[in-house]
Amino acid sequence: MPKISLKFKGNVLADYHLPQGCSLRIGRKAGNDVVIENLAVSAHHAKIDSVGDGFVFIDLKSKNGSFVNEELVTSHWLHDGDTINIGKHSLTFSYFESEIKPEDSRSEMDKTMAMDTSHYRNLVEKSMPKTTARPVKQAKPEKRKWGFLTYLAGGEGHIRLRSKLTKIGKDLSSDIIIKGLTIGKTVATISRTQDSYVFSYVGGLTKPRVNDQKITEEPVILKESDIIDIGSTKLQFGIKMVTIKPH
Repeated sequence: MPKISLKFKGNVLADYHLPQGCSLRIGRKAGNDVVIENLAVSAHHAKIDSVGDGFVFIDLKSKNGSFVNEELVTSHWLHDGDTINIGKHSLTFSYFESEIKPEDSRSEMDKTMAMDTSHYRNLVEKSMPKTTARPVKQAKPEKRKWGFLTYLAGGEGHIRLRSKLTKIGKDLSSDIIIKGLTIGKTVATISRTQDSYVFSYVGGLTKPRVNDQKITEEPVILKESDIIDIGSTKLQFGIKMVTIKPH
């Protein structure tokens, strides 16, 4: 069972254990599992989900973003010794020496965002790779598997899951908006990894269902033809091969 150590200026404030199947929520508001009382931290800033035998860190589209090992990320498969920076606090992910660590074969997903503090600008500068001019080669079109959702009820058409993190809820900033008094502002998210789409419950009185199974703490890896029910909205997940043309 790995752990997360919350630190401020090098001092450990608390340790949190991460059992398989857990979901650890991080943010400024009470009700999160890890509460960081700092105005640079969003109310619901990020979370850590147990997926398979590993753990994935997901930034919940926070205002100031999240860093892992001084690189700005939206999602990141955690490895032993990784350091997450949120505001001026840090969280260290580590396994105990007696534990068997999962194979280090997962790939990181990242997406840069703008920051407005000198501390974070320095982190961004460190994370930017140094490049040299190279001849431009003509890129060839490539085929990729893209997930998509089809409305069965509560809407019409298809939604391609283009983003690495798709937010679902009644908040107008959500990628998929679902109305209802008991629907959370962000009721769920779908995270796109290199080879899968992970569905996670975030909050709200209405609990989403996948294939009639209520989703609470443990995220689900979506499979072809899975049915997602959230309130009066019903969506079917599918995967298509899409040709990506070079720019």
